Amino acid sequence: MSATHAQVGDKVALPNFAIDRTEVTIGQFDRYVRATGTITRAEKEGGGFEYVAGWERRPGWSWRKPDGQTTSADMPAVHLDFAEAQAYCRWAGGRLPTGAEWQMAGFTELRESPPAPWQKGRTYPWTTGDSPQGANTSDADPWPRAAPAGATKQGVNGLYDMGANVWEWTTDSPDSKGRERRTVGGSWWYGAFNMKADVQAFKPADTYVVYLGFRCVYER
Repeated sequence: MSATHAQVGDKVALPNFAIDRTEVTIGQFDRYVRATGTITRAEKEGGGFEYVAGWERRPGWSWRKPDGQTTSADMPAVHLDFAEAQAYCRWAGGRLPTGAEWQMAGFTELRESPPAPWQKGRTYPWTTGDSPQGANTSDADPWPRAAPAGATKQGVNGLYDMGANVWEWTTDSPDSKGRERRTVGGSWWYGAFNMKADVQAFKPADTYVVYLGFRCVYER
C-alpha cells in the first residue's frame, strides 16, 4: 500500500484520544522546521548514531538524511531525541503518548465498526493482528532498513508500524527526572519479539539514533 493510501498526517480517533495513523515523516517534520527554524541536535553535534560494534556517530546523518542520503519525504523522521519529538507534537497540537495510551491503541481494537477481520474490543497478540507478518523487522521482508509510511501491513485500529519499522518515544520514565524514556514497538533492526506489548525498553532521553522515531496523540 502506498503512503498516499495510508493518508500520512491522518489521525485515528479513539474513545479517549486521537493518534497519528503513521509515524511522523520527514515531510511532516520538514514543515515544522520551516515554521520554527529548529535545528536538531544531530545536525548541530555532527550527525546521528548507528549501532555497529557499539554506537557510532555518522557524519551528516539526521532527520533530513537518515542514512546519509536524501530519501523519500514519506520515510519516518528519526535521529530525534525525546525533547525534539515532544516539541514537534506540541507544535502539531498534540503530545507524545504515554506507554498505556500507545499500547491501548496498538493492541486493542477500539473502532466502532472495524472492517473484517478486526473485532471490536479484542486485544491482539501483535499490533498487526494474530501474527507479526507484514511488519518491517530484521526477519525476511521487502525492507532492509526503514520503510516509508503506509508500506507495511495496516494493523489494529487502522494504524501503521505500531510494531517494528522504527522504535517510538513515549513519556513513561523509570525515574522522576525523566532521564530515560520508554520506547515501544521494536524496529527494523530487531526480530518480531520486540513488537510484543510486554517489552520494557528504555533509552536515555537525549538519545538520537537511526532507528528511533515517534508519533503523536491528541486530546479529544
